[in-house]
Amino acid sequence: MSCRNCCTPARPPRDGEEEHQIRKLSGARHAPGDWIQRAQIVVLSWEGMRGPVIAARLGCHPETVRRRLRRFNAESLDGLGDRRGSGRRPRITQAERSQIIALVKTMPPGRLCWRPWGELETDDEAGPAVWTLDALTAAAREQGIDVARSQIRRILRAEGVRWRRTRSWTMSTDPDFAAKERRSSACTPTRRPARSSSAPTSWGW
Repeated sequence: MSCRNCCTPARPPRDGEEEHQIRKLSGARHAPGDWIQRAQIVVLSWEGMRGPVIAARLGCHPETVRRRLRRFNAESLDGLGDRRGSGRRPRITQAERSQIIALVKTMPPGRLCWRPWGELETDDEAGPAVWTLDALTAAAREQGIDVARSQIRRILRAEGVRWRRTRSWTMSTDPDFAAKERRSSACTPTRRPARSSSAPTSWGW
């Protein structure tokens, strides 16, 4: 019996960060429509829906669901994009490039930071604690920039941003690369600051 019409479900998320990125993308308002639909396919599969049901729910062909789930299982977040040769990815504009560079200079939403009122908190407990290529790609897409992980890497290399292997003591579980700060961040939770100190307003790299 042929299994041509079988639909393999989406694999479980490899970690909380990947799940957070895909769920957030599935509900984004400014990301490209194709990216949003593909993320929704994965999320609905995680919730137990079968391929034909997902296709009916999203108004697409069942083969589209099967193809997208296979690519996600093999390529993770990048599997939600278009394959090379299926259409050239739009060139990143200078404004979008500047937006990406500005993004990497911001504090990751999941990083612990002392607040002026003396509490150690994060802006988003489910967000990335360090900027990784995957996290930056997802954040850029949420801002409406149609960009691939490889494009993010090239932009940051051109800007001289240095990268290192993520070590076991970092708060990120991404096994790939994490952006290396050029100087120590004031939000590293090493010790509680004095009441008279003020939080910095710039997070340069």
